[in-house]
Amino acid sequence: MNTDVSERISVILVEPQNPGNIGMVARAMGNFGVGDLRLVNPCPHLHPEARKFAVGAAPLLGRARLYADLNTALADLPLAIAATRRPGKLRGELLDVAEAANLALSLPGDERLGLVFGREDSGLTSAEVSLCTHSAAIATAEQVGSMNLAQAVLLFLYEFTRSPRVLPAAPQPAGQRPAAAECEALFAQMESVLTRIAFLNPARPAAVMNRLRRMLHQAAIDREDLSLLRGMWTQLSWSINDWRGRKRGG
Repeated sequence: MNTDVSERISVILVEPQNPGNIGMVARAMGNFGVGDLRLVNPCPHLHPEARKFAVGAAPLLGRARLYADLNTALADLPLAIAATRRPGKLRGELLDVAEAANLALSLPGDERLGLVFGREDSGLTSAEVSLCTHSAAIATAEQVGSMNLAQAVLLFLYEFTRSPRVLPAAPQPAGQRPAAAECEALFAQMESVLTRIAFLNPARPAAVMNRLRRMLHQAAIDREDLSLLRGMWTQLSWSINDWRGRKRGG
């Protein structure tokens, strides 16, 4: 087991609906030495059923951190991988879970990564997937493709914590990667400017913004890159004249 990686993984559950599933996730985390559980708007996570299924990992439930939304739960993480099996234009490229695990090898030793899992009945929304730097899937049969939440967490943790694989790590940027909250500030700035010049379709701004998010996430920018981009978009915001007509080309 790669203990260095296991100590830097945060497991994030978005609106889990069943206390027993939260308990089984905690048990899976305990199996692989992962200690940071983050819950976004969960069902009662200290319910007796959760403690029952957590078995020896029940203390993780008491240490779990609660968040009102995924954006806040990801704020300090430079790398976040959404677990989903649904492809789509707004969701970007779906990596195999083993490919996604190699991304962990590109992180400096003091940075964390998040593994993000959605609701038992509907998974993650496209907007939630777009908040993550990457998305990954477990190859399953088409006939019964969806997995139990705890099973999915278990397989991701196995891939991310086993001995370093043969494939090379993703290139590491020269500087420190920005956290999600820093990137979100840039994306908000970009969206504001693009709205002002009527570049975005007001009915579907995510169609463009999610592609821009993917481009920047794939570029693996560092904090110096981010500072340059923030300055550039600030200057653009100061200098442009708002477009008063309809969206150009619309």
